[in-house]
Amino acid sequence: MAESSRDTAEGAGWHGAGPGTYRQLMPGRMKKLSWFDPRMLWAARNGVLASWFGDPTGRTRARWVAQRAAAGAPADKVIRRADPERFSFLVVGDPGEGGEPQYAVVPGLLTAGRDTAFAVIASDVIYPVGSADDYGTKFFRPYRDYPAPVYAVPGNHDWYEDLGAFMRVFCGDAPPLPPEPRPRPLTRAWLRSLLWHRPRPGDGRDLDEQRKLRGRAGQQAEQPGPYWAIDTGGIRIIGIDTGLLGTVDAEQGAWLREVSRGPRPKVLITGSPLYVDGEHHPCPVEGGGTVDDLVRDPAHHYVAAIGGDIHNYQRYPVDVGGRTIQYVVAGGGGAFTHATHTIPRVGIAGVTEEDFRCYPLRGDSLAFYSGLYGRRLRLRRFFTLTEAEATAVVAERLGIRPARAPGPGTRVTRRARLVAGLLGTGRRPDRRKRFRLPVRKIYTQLFSPGSATYSPPFFKSFLRLDVAPEGIRLRCFAATGNLAQEADPPVEDEVFIPLQ
Repeated sequence: MAESSRDTAEGAGWHGAGPGTYRQLMPGRMKKLSWFDPRMLWAARNGVLASWFGDPTGRTRARWVAQRAAAGAPADKVIRRADPERFSFLVVGDPGEGGEPQYAVVPGLLTAGRDTAFAVIASDVIYPVGSADDYGTKFFRPYRDYPAPVYAVPGNHDWYEDLGAFMRVFCGDAPPLPPEPRPRPLTRAWLRSLLWHRPRPGDGRDLDEQRKLRGRAGQQAEQPGPYWAIDTGGIRIIGIDTGLLGTVDAEQGAWLREVSRGPRPKVLITGSPLYVDGEHHPCPVEGGGTVDDLVRDPAHHYVAAIGGDIHNYQRYPVDVGGRTIQYVVAGGGGAFTHATHTIPRVGIAGVTEEDFRCYPLRGDSLAFYSGLYGRRLRLRRFFTLTEAEATAVVAERLGIRPARAPGPGTRVTRRARLVAGLLGTGRRPDRRKRFRLPVRKIYTQLFSPGSATYSPPFFKSFLRLDVAPEGIRLRCFAATGNLAQEADPPVEDEVFIPLQ
């Protein structure tokens, strides 16, 4: 088995011999996605507008679902497959930036997933606004050699153009929704409609040509809408759509309660994780209750809840009355890497730091970001920490034993402590009340590494779930972009989830 980041720095990709073959899969010319571009930020404004002037996604989602029902989609929104009782599937979260990090995932995914029955994309198929014009280079091309069907649940970026492209690709080439009546002037809905981002004229005119990249019969899939269930191999996989703001509307909530019933073991796939960064986000359902209430109910027999949206891997094994549910963040499929070094020492819902798993490791995350900030601010000598220095200072701040030892002779210097503090490295719970910069927003909105990481290691990941009557084997595979990890993707985490 290949060495992982928990074993060696080489396994993390720090000292790789060079990039792998992924660049051969990329188009010759491709527009770089930059989160610094004000035009891109303006195009992605609908999430802000929804939080200010009211979120219309529940109503729009209901219209899409009604359209699909009229076209003959099953009323219960269940996809019934004929897979055997032993089968495997992939989960890839937040893939669609279209740059080097997304394509670097592909070779390892094809190797580790060559015999899987299907794949599921968990959140944000396409960045920045879910445009149909982007599906060629950000979906059909990277996954053209994956031989099985791909299902998906949308993320907030897929909703930035009212889900039109997502529905065309995954839901039977659904036609556009008819326009709604104009809202009354001087209302919140009217203000929102004046500023709302909509698809460009002619968006997706080449979509039929792009589909040919995944045109083989075995690659085809059609789902009944943006939320669905798959019955296969003795388990039920349920995918929910959390829209622009990470919530579930009343109609979808009623459906979720219905499909959650019964003794069949269940795995939830959601656009927004329920546990992330050491915090609980139960996901409210319009009209009362939360998604996590349904997941925890012993009558529903959920064994795992997997969410995208945050671009790394995390796992929280939560005991709920004598049984364990694996809460997983799986957003490492290709978009820029969200920091893990900002996660404080974990102590939530009975999950301790010893139980918690993440990828990249916090030390690697801090080293990655220190190099990024050193380049961006032209202060490399000050900001850049080696992976050993970063690992040591993270261990000191959190009071933990690192998964990979920093090596003999590694010292935690005053400079390393200062850089760790400036970059928001987490602390022990008893020290969290001290002053701390709001670095989380700085990372994701101002200094995100999108368009800045063109060479390994990328610290991307994907999941493989092997299902059998006795249980599910869940593995997180790394994709660093280096040739060694590309040919033999390391397993960064593995857990067996009993079904008996």
